[in-house]
Amino acid sequence: MKKAFMSCIAIVCTVMGLQSQNVVWQPETIKALTSEWTGERTSDGRPKVSDELLERLKALSMEEVWGNLRRNGYNNQFENFASTYENGWEILHPDQIMTGRVVTAQFMPFRKDFDTYIQKQAEKEGTKTPVTNYAPIIKLMDGDVYVADSYGKMIDGTLIGDNLGNAIYKAGKRGVIFNGSVRDVEGLSQIEGFNAWIRGSDPSAIKEMMIESVNGPIRIGRVTVLPGDVVLAKSTGVSFIPAHLVQQVVISGEYTALRDEFNRFCMRTNKYEYINERFVVDDAVFEKDFKEWLNKYPNLPMPKKELDAFLKEREEKRSGN
Repeated sequence: MKKAFMSCIAIVCTVMGLQSQNVVWQPETIKALTSEWTGERTSDGRPKVSDELLERLKALSMEEVWGNLRRNGYNNQFENFASTYENGWEILHPDQIMTGRVVTAQFMPFRKDFDTYIQKQAEKEGTKTPVTNYAPIIKLMDGDVYVADSYGKMIDGTLIGDNLGNAIYKAGKRGVIFNGSVRDVEGLSQIEGFNAWIRGSDPSAIKEMMIESVNGPIRIGRVTVLPGDVVLAKSTGVSFIPAHLVQQVVISGEYTALRDEFNRFCMRTNKYEYINERFVVDDAVFEKDFKEWLNKYPNLPMPKKELDAFLKEREEKRSGN
């Protein structure tokens, strides 16, 4: 009897879970999904990392970002689609770096009965028009990057052309990252400020595809992407940074860059003897000289107060260890 009762409870929980699954993920669900973020949020519930941090992030190398994420246990946050079996990214403007807050979309091959459910569910949620490839675009806000998984479909898989590209840039002032294709590349490339990381392009229009969710978790290659993640997109690939780690990633990367610059200064000026990839100097002396060099450094990439707090925390951790 007890076993049967527990089975009924499990079924009820499953049904309730299915009923609560939205096409457009709701603010409370997104807040629960990104609960480690404690700062400001957008109206749709996504973490709202500051524009200042988005701008500072551009100066970091991909290795600095990757290293910090791995130290925090996030080992699957980088993708460049470069291997024997993949064709890599095509980048509209590879000389330009893009950062932004992520809006996600999951596409699937069209299936009539599932699409009927999607359209009915979306109507219950308050969507008055059919859910199409425009659905994620109307959710974009200033500073957002539209990230979609369209399972790499090329022919008849083009998520946007230049008309939707203009709408995306008008709303988010950024661009797109698609595990899929686009059309009208010539027109897209003429939208000033717009950029795109895509798997390819094709002149065909979107066909036999449906959207399964907006602002839910998606997969881009080897990365699990959540709404409100911050993306760093460069010519070498893309990193998706959990919102609650962005400030740490930025200040840590900036500090590492400063330390590397001090190392180069020491080599260039022969400040210390250098043998076997190490300076021959006492650690305490090196740290003291580094701090003095920092105090004279023009145009620090971070506010001095933030750097001082970071150094204090770093010293406390080292003392504890």
